[in-house]
Amino acid sequence: MGAAGRPRPPAGDGQEPLRALAVDDEEPALGELLYLLEEDERIGGVVPALDATAAMRLLEDAAAAGPGGPDAFDVVFLDINMPGLSGLDLAGLLGRHPDPPLIVFVTAHEDFALRAFDLKAVDYLLKPLRKERFAEAVRRVAELTRAGQGPRPPGLPPSGPAPAGGPGDQVPVELGGVTRFVPVADITYVEAQGDYARLHTPHGSHLVRVPLTTLEEQWRPRGFVRIHRSRLVALGRIEELRLDGGNLTVRIGDRILAVSRRNARELRDLLAARARGTVRGRR
Repeated sequence: MGAAGRPRPPAGDGQEPLRALAVDDEEPALGELLYLLEEDERIGGVVPALDATAAMRLLEDAAAAGPGGPDAFDVVFLDINMPGLSGLDLAGLLGRHPDPPLIVFVTAHEDFALRAFDLKAVDYLLKPLRKERFAEAVRRVAELTRAGQGPRPPGLPPSGPAPAGGPGDQVPVELGGVTRFVPVADITYVEAQGDYARLHTPHGSHLVRVPLTTLEEQWRPRGFVRIHRSRLVALGRIEELRLDGGNLTVRIGDRILAVSRRNARELRDLLAARARGTVRGRR
């Protein structure tokens, strides 16, 4: 059934329409979200929820009916700042389920983008919503569902880990109202700039509103190491280690970066361990 109770035929590409859950604690924002979803021909049904707890009950009821059932949700469009259980809390709980729906965050705050993508969000939309940008998020959901990365019908085995380059391996970067997705594997080093961090890649740099300490904590397992109070580098991107007059530096591409005395020993140890093959480094 469509969002307003009308039957809706398959989308123009022949794909079955998607069933969505829309969650926002502010009624005007929820109403706008419902309107945009109802206007998109790829959405076959929308259920609203005014808080994450109510959304969780709906999701649990759908799960109890079995995967692929008429009440199953393909995607949750989810606000973040809500009283009680937050959108991030709900996404974390859903991540423990064997067949979670896809997640699209819809929020007025850009500060949570990195955390959202660590939770394998498909997209991160900033309010006020733009119709074209919203349609792009629905397109991504439809493509992932078609590719089998959304909820599965009965009889199909659970999917394996998300492939490299999936939502959890990208950083969303907002520029002029457009969201770009920068693969973490492309990032060579990161510099602190106040409350922001500048991500450097071979193709340019991008500014994100995430503290360097947060990136250090979350990306250390990915092979990033602090070499200075204001800089992280991808271990596998280091091409040379230089000692000149007691000052240690590293070369990454055409950039020479200073290593503080405080971080020098750890860096040497990590590079030596990587050379022995005992540290999983970056390609």
